Amino acid sequence: MNKSNDSKRTILIVDDHPINVDGYHTLLSNIESNKDAEYLFAFDCEQAYNSINKSQLLNSTIDFAFIDISLPAYDAKKLFSGDDIGILIRKTFPQCKIIIISMHKEPLWVNQIFKSINPEGFIAKSDINYKCFPEIFLSIEKNEKYLSQSIKESQKILFQKNISWDDNDSKILQLIAQGVKTKKIPDYIPLCLSAIEKRKANIKKQLILNTGSDKELIDVAKKLGFL
Repeated sequence: MNKSNDSKRTILIVDDHPINVDGYHTLLSNIESNKDAEYLFAFDCEQAYNSINKSQLLNSTIDFAFIDISLPAYDAKKLFSGDDIGILIRKTFPQCKIIIISMHKEPLWVNQIFKSINPEGFIAKSDINYKCFPEIFLSIEKNEKYLSQSIKESQKILFQKNISWDDNDSKILQLIAQGVKTKKIPDYIPLCLSAIEKRKANIKKQLILNTGSDKELIDVAKKLGFL
């Protein structure tokens, strides 16, 4: 699904706040290389899925995708967040440049996004404004990876704590923090219950050095800056 040189680039913007979508659209539209771009807008996981699916069916592609992490889920397709949308885009359009823009900048979230998506851009919303946004896009357009300052700091924190997490470990801890019962976690992660329980026990061993309660685990994770 390669575009010819004279084809318009396609930019997908996914955020559950319309004012953010409008703002990104305006800023991107003012960049010379985007003057003929086609824009796709989505405000939840279902709309994002439909845009991705339609582009694929039309034998088109998505060149840039700006994605927020916190999005209303699309349960029917097991798409629960912007993380899942990013993974879907990476599988469907491998050449797409994915830029994550999120309020989340906790080390565990950051680590999970890097392991699951490895985005070309990762920006904390608190780090951007209308002046720097175009510069960020232009650097990513030139195949430069861009991480905002808060994201860099989160990476340092996780590295300094010397705790190694894979994507599933991160998701298990986050789901527990969201109040999801352990027996329900297989609905969100492609692992059997026994595998999840073993991982959960290992997480507790690393963080609280015992088999304490879920509440103790989450309290410690928050104090350490993982959530």
